[in-house]
Amino acid sequence: MSVDQMLAEGIGRSTPLPSLELGLQDVRMVGGCDSGYSCAYSNTIAWNSPTTPLPYETNPRRVFERLFGDGDTTDPAVRATRARQDRSLLDFVLGDAQRLDASLGAGDRRKLSDYLDSVREVERRIQNTEQRDGAELPTLDRPDGVPPTFEEHVELMSDLVAIAFQADLTRVVTLMYSREGGNRTYRAIGVPDAHHGLSHHQNDPARMARLQLIDQHHVAMLANFVEKLRDAQDERGSLLDQSMVVYGSSLSDSNAHTHDNLPTLVVGGGNGAFRGGRHLRYPDGTPMTNLFLTMLDKLGVQRDQVGDSTGRIAHLSDL
Repeated sequence: MSVDQMLAEGIGRSTPLPSLELGLQDVRMVGGCDSGYSCAYSNTIAWNSPTTPLPYETNPRRVFERLFGDGDTTDPAVRATRARQDRSLLDFVLGDAQRLDASLGAGDRRKLSDYLDSVREVERRIQNTEQRDGAELPTLDRPDGVPPTFEEHVELMSDLVAIAFQADLTRVVTLMYSREGGNRTYRAIGVPDAHHGLSHHQNDPARMARLQLIDQHHVAMLANFVEKLRDAQDERGSLLDQSMVVYGSSLSDSNAHTHDNLPTLVVGGGNGAFRGGRHLRYPDGTPMTNLFLTMLDKLGVQRDQVGDSTGRIAHLSDL
């Protein structure tokens, strides 16, 4: 199980959506992609079990509908009306099922019981949604679909994630800018080369410079998302103060496919769990999963181990 799903298991039950898996490149490969490993490992970073990958959603319209139903806006009055309609329909279904129960045999009653459990889970989500529908949110209309440019796509997904956090519709999100081995081009910043091909730069200074432009472009878009969290305020402070955002990559040297000494950004206060503005270096061989285990601790999700973790990492909250 990936760390986001551990978080969803620990803190996601109190929100309508335990987690949200998002991506920005709708290319799903099959078979073997790299070094004999299945393409499933390149297609997503979210796993519900060692054999159950969770596909990400790339269409902002479908993300909006998962968050706000089939309405056309985040307007709280519209959302409250829709929640009341959903509850009326649910009450009808429950009443009908209870009347049916008396006429069923034991086997069918078990099936009905399983069905009613599912209905009650829907009811729980509606109740959670009703409690949140009065939240003051930025007005965002339902998107038409996938925007024409990568930059607009990132902006729209960032808006949706920030609003989802602000409305407390979910507390756990993964967002992949690109699948591993993706070949997107970046003409908006003057880089027509395919990203994956460029990553195998063979130490050519010109190719390395263009790859650096892509990295800077990605981080600039991350900064834009972080600013959205900073600007969203409630009685406890900003969303950024209450969040933990981890940004990184699976490789430190794409040319050599090395995956040690990974540069990783940790942004946000985590309700006082982290102190930022520093560059921390850890001993060689420190597993990335030690960071994830530490984050789980800070969020009150108790785990003895995450993957190949060997312990917690120090100094994240030193004053």
